[in-house]
Amino acid sequence: MSTSILDRIQADMAAAMKSKDTETLSTLRMLKAAIMEARTKKPKDAGMTAEEEIEILQRYVKKRRETIEELTRVGRKETVAREEQEIKVTQRYLPQMVSEDELRTLVRDAIARTGATTGKDMGKVIGAVMGQVKGRAEGGTVSRLVKEALGG
Repeated sequence: MSTSILDRIQADMAAAMKSKDTETLSTLRMLKAAIMEARTKKPKDAGMTAEEEIEILQRYVKKRRETIEELTRVGRKETVAREEQEIKVTQRYLPQMVSEDELRTLVRDAIARTGATTGKDMGKVIGAVMGQVKGRAEGGTVSRLVKEALGG
C-alpha cells in the first residue's frame, strides 16, 4: 500500500529536524497542520483520500502565489523568495503538472468533443479539461488557454 502524503510529510519533517533545515521544516509543519485541520472537519471514522490531500496542498500553493502577487504589488520583493521556497517544498508532494503544450492539446480535444464555438461555451470546455487533469493543472491556466482557443 502506498503511503499518504501526510505520512511522507511527517517522515520529511523528521529528516528536516535532523538536518536542521528550519525553512523546510516550517513549511512542512504548515502543510501538516492544513491536512490535519481538514481531517478534523470530517467524521471521526472517515479518512482522507489522496485526492483530498492533493486539493489541500494545491490550495496552499494557490495562496502562496496570491501572496507573491500581493507582495510584488506593494514592493516587498525581499519576502517573495520565502513564499517561492514554500511553493517549491509543497510541489514535492503534488503530482507532476501537465505542460502548457499538453494542455493546449487537451483544450483543442475538449472543444471538438463539446462542440464549443464561443466564449459562452467556456464552462463546458474548462469542465471537460479539468476532469482529465484533476490535480495536475491549475484552473487559471486552463481558463486562460480555453479563452485563447475560443477567441475570447
